[in-house]
Amino acid sequence: MAKPVEIILDTAKHHPYSKMWENIAKAVAEKLGVELKILEEDYMFAIDHGITDDLGMAALPQIMVKMDDGSIKPVLAQLPLGADYKPDPDKAVEIAVKKIEEYSS
Repeated sequence: MAKPVEIILDTAKHHPYSKMWENIAKAVAEKLGVELKILEEDYMFAIDHGITDDLGMAALPQIMVKMDDGSIKPVLAQLPLGADYKPDPDKAVEIAVKKIEEYSS
């Protein structure tokens, strides 16, 4: 059973919600008690380890997790929306933690 050792945020500072993504990644790292690594516009990393579209391209920001077995897995590539149709950072943290727990089981 692999355990998370690092949360990786691959972000783009020009993205309108970049600060929100950073806060979500920090909250996930804190909840899991692991380090946070922030990459800036590393599209090759996102293509290799993140979520891609049907053409193999990755959008940023994305959150990934590095496991103690060395694998890197995608965690979150879209922000969930709340009832007001605005991004819900609390729900994003919840989804990310749950996904990582699934990888750990």
